[in-house]
Amino acid sequence: MSKPSQAGTARWAVAALLIAAPALSQAQASGADMNAANNPLTPTIGANLQNLYTGRYYGLDNADGNAVLLRGTLPHKLFGLPQLVRATLPIVTTPDSELTGGRHTGVGDLNLFDLFLFKEGAVELGIGPQLTIPTASRDETGTGKWQGGLAGVLIAPQHWGLLGGLLTWQHSFAGDSDRPSVESASLQPFVMFNLPQSVYLRSTATWNFNLKSNDYSIPIGLGIGKIWKVGRETYNLFIEPQWTVAHDGVGQPKFQAFMGLNIQFPIGP
Repeated sequence: MSKPSQAGTARWAVAALLIAAPALSQAQASGADMNAANNPLTPTIGANLQNLYTGRYYGLDNADGNAVLLRGTLPHKLFGLPQLVRATLPIVTTPDSELTGGRHTGVGDLNLFDLFLFKEGAVELGIGPQLTIPTASRDETGTGKWQGGLAGVLIAPQHWGLLGGLLTWQHSFAGDSDRPSVESASLQPFVMFNLPQSVYLRSTATWNFNLKSNDYSIPIGLGIGKIWKVGRETYNLFIEPQWTVAHDGVGQPKFQAFMGLNIQFPIGP
């Protein structure tokens, strides 16, 4: 499998087979367990291995790209207030195009945010500062800029699943003076619909906005996931095809496949 598109198809097939395999269901998850597994504000230690494969870009012919997302969450109580810090380190493969300087693979920029957690009735809110550190191993896989901003998450659990969204904004404030300044925002609305046998449907595509160039992409996703418990740990395996329904600018994704395995480790007895 020398072509990246073939590799992406293979990852897709493997994830779908794993979701369908009944052997994964060591223990059935309840509706509350399923909502907790999909809730980004659940105060557990999280270890996530995720992959975002882009099959086509606007204006880049048939080029494709990929990003492996190494993500983790850690709850804490700094200053006595409940908080949840999330770290994401991407490993990026750029599309093979003259506009991008050819295909390159390397570490991307490290993103961190720390959410202060609040709850009003059934509605949960997390809001706090965001920081992006220019850890990219190549110019092509990062911005070369330190960026600061805000992140906010709103969650409304339902008897049938989960509604919510993640909103972020950040602006560059330091870094390589030869690189352009950066200001961006993203919105990730998500809907989870629980089904029998700990299976669920999901839509979680992230809308991205470049506030400097006014480029943007708005994808819509529809995927499937499977949740199961082994001991006290919760495992969440999913795959979600995503199609862009509105965009502006060259290099915006046409089609993506988002897949991953999320593991939650509970704290305390």
